[in-house]
Amino acid sequence: MGFYDEQPDYKQPKRSASPIFTSVVSAVIGGLIVLLLSPSLTRMGLLPSADGNLPQTTVGNKQVTSVKVNSDITNAVKKAAPAVVGVINLKRSFNFFETEELQQSSGSGIIFEKIDGKARIITNYHVIQGGSRFKVIIPKGNDKNQEVEARLLGGDQLTDLAVLEISDKYVTAVADLGNSDQLTAGEPAIAIGNPLGLGQSVTTGVISSPKRAFKVDEQTTTDVIQTDAAINPGNSGGALINISGQVIGINTLKIAEQGVEGLGFAIPINDARPIVEKLIKYGKVSRPYLGVQMVDVADLTQEARQQLNLPNNITSGVALYELEPGSPADQAGLEPGDVITALDGQAVKEGSDIRQYMYTKKAVNDKMEVTYFRDGKKQTATITLGEAPSNLR
Repeated sequence: MGFYDEQPDYKQPKRSASPIFTSVVSAVIGGLIVLLLSPSLTRMGLLPSADGNLPQTTVGNKQVTSVKVNSDITNAVKKAAPAVVGVINLKRSFNFFETEELQQSSGSGIIFEKIDGKARIITNYHVIQGGSRFKVIIPKGNDKNQEVEARLLGGDQLTDLAVLEISDKYVTAVADLGNSDQLTAGEPAIAIGNPLGLGQSVTTGVISSPKRAFKVDEQTTTDVIQTDAAINPGNSGGALINISGQVIGINTLKIAEQGVEGLGFAIPINDARPIVEKLIKYGKVSRPYLGVQMVDVADLTQEARQQLNLPNNITSGVALYELEPGSPADQAGLEPGDVITALDGQAVKEGSDIRQYMYTKKAVNDKMEVTYFRDGKKQTATITLGEAPSNLR
């Protein structure tokens, strides 16, 4: 058995550098660093300036920056806002001792016309509903307003529109009315109004849908503009404007259900124009009517369709199930069970089509050709339209 002696490797000890040499090198390097950094150190206040004084230092930035913002949105608001006003609804309250006048509600309105020393304002019917006296708040700038008395020219509950009139003494702007038929989904929308009575404010969004069918009640459907621009209580009657500052709609309501956000509606300005003209001229809107109760064919059961003996290719239209005695439809010879498929040659798919056609294309005492099916046979009748009773307008 052999043994091996392991000898450690021999290393030559290192010679340390001279302390004097090391000090000199360190001093040179340090001087160069200070020389290179001295401008920055002077600005930071760590080194004196050329005059021997340390610069003053401050905490934070005291400089005030003024930015003038001009954009398409701000320009549009600047153009339209002076014509958007607040509307106050006052109602007299009687008791045994005195008569009080209390504010019933508040909303917004749009100055759309100046004529013969008067200015006219569009607002919502529900803003003025039940009121005995009305006031309009005109913005004057710098958080100042002018309050003036207003007179109600007329209102229409079905379309939720009303017109007020004031002296034009304090009016400085009239709204530019646009074309709501040219709207496209996704384009900017700006709502201006008087939410919660806090004063004029602006919200922005887009046109969610240029034309959305909205069911007003069991019998009536109307077209509205849908937007995600915030519309809150008090915005009713205010302006929905486009990026050019033109009024394209009248803010009318907001669905405020839990979990639903950004769902506001406005009456298209093109639909409002003829209603406003009638309210100014007559104080009300007279509407033609047939005097029938109807149900959409699409909602009928298969058994009901068989009882009506409808041809297989008739899948839409409106079935009559009741007629008012002496009504225009009754006088023209229509009967329960008849299925209307066209008016003046234009197809009818559902009940809202009949109301829409009559309200926009016809007037009281106009004649209208009705195409209908009775017991499977196609027939026509000419109806002279009557005037809808006030409770049906």
